[in-house]
Amino acid sequence: MDSKSLKSKCWEIIDNRADWLVNISKHILQNPEPGFHEFETAEFVSRKLDELGLPHEKGIALTGIKGTIDGGLPGPTIAIIGELDSLRVAGHAHANPETDAAHACGHHCQIGMMLGVTAAFKEIAKNSMIPGKLVFMALPAEEFIDVEFRYGLHQQGQIEFMSGKQEFLKLGAFDDVDLAVMAHTSKTEEGKFSIGGTSNGHVVKYVRFLGKASHAGGSPHEGVNALQASMVALNALNTQRETLKNEDTIRLHGIMTKGGVSVSSIPAEVKYEGRVRGGTTEAIADANLKMDRCLKAGALAIGCEVEIITLPGYLPIKNDPHMSDIFIDNAATLVGANNVIQKPVRHNSGGSTDMGDLSQIMPVIHPYTGVASGTGHGIDYLVHDYTQAVVNPAKALAGTIVDLLCREDSPAKKILSDFNQDYSIKSYVEMQRSRLTKEKYVPI
Repeated sequence: MDSKSLKSKCWEIIDNRADWLVNISKHILQNPEPGFHEFETAEFVSRKLDELGLPHEKGIALTGIKGTIDGGLPGPTIAIIGELDSLRVAGHAHANPETDAAHACGHHCQIGMMLGVTAAFKEIAKNSMIPGKLVFMALPAEEFIDVEFRYGLHQQGQIEFMSGKQEFLKLGAFDDVDLAVMAHTSKTEEGKFSIGGTSNGHVVKYVRFLGKASHAGGSPHEGVNALQASMVALNALNTQRETLKNEDTIRLHGIMTKGGVSVSSIPAEVKYEGRVRGGTTEAIADANLKMDRCLKAGALAIGCEVEIITLPGYLPIKNDPHMSDIFIDNAATLVGANNVIQKPVRHNSGGSTDMGDLSQIMPVIHPYTGVASGTGHGIDYLVHDYTQAVVNPAKALAGTIVDLLCREDSPAKKILSDFNQDYSIKSYVEMQRSRLTKEKYVPI
């Protein structure tokens, strides 16, 4: 069977499972779990894979899932990826009232997409010899939140890296993968499909200001106020804005997770979780140095200590141009060329994804489907069109995979031969290990 016929068969299979796929995504929406907490979500996905009759590994990087479908002939291996985790967004319409977990980014739709592609590939591989393999993956912890919790898992030895794809790479779960695809939801005004551009990389900060408690009313002078130190540090950080170049898309931001324990006691410990984002590793390194100086300045001004832990975050994404072209052709067939947007290479979304890490190691695409209203990561981010959110992306990705593997010109093989790899998996792991640093600054 030729690639065009195989693609048509995939789309028919996905259409026939449309309600099943949408209901899966809506179930996950109603039962959100943040990164490395997705045990119920992972078990739910595992049951759906059992319904498809597909063996799979569970518990990779605590909650991740992986399985393989062999096409029957030698060829490249392509991964289809979905992400299990939610954010925490208090007040979201679908937030868990106890944990504030909410799918305010659309990851619940990715699982439906992944299962749709997987179901289609399984069926066509029964009756046709496909030159390659499909690896299906449900990965944890793409949203780099709950930093203290994740660093605790790291200290306990349960994980080394603190995002799903990073840990999958370290564990060898991508060793047999040559190329990878996934899609993400976006707002409706961004087109029914869009692809291209890049994203920010980042490093992650876990910071503790350590002072001395005393009676806040009777003897504040006997204490050392860690909260005041943190305020000086954050004000100093704000003064750095004019030192940052616009083209580097630097973002310096964070949250205070502990500001003290009692209003009547001078705060002796204050915790801050922050992020240094940027479009290049060089820009991130420069901004990270500036943040560290500001944190130390706050400690110096008040006379407390500050402990600065820098955790290895993400790298900027590179969408493979040849894979992107194939995806665009498939997406245009489904929704019309005028509904598919190709972003300029230099366009930077400002956000970050660990798909960026993968893109430095192998060819990937990370397109978007425009289906939501509201603000990304906000309380009003809601997906409205589930056919376009789940079914059409599954079809576009399935068609892309079929073209990559089965077209007579063997595009996957050419893409791999032309790919300029920045890191091997081994060198990537070594590089990320070197980015984890811990420093305690004690003013003299």
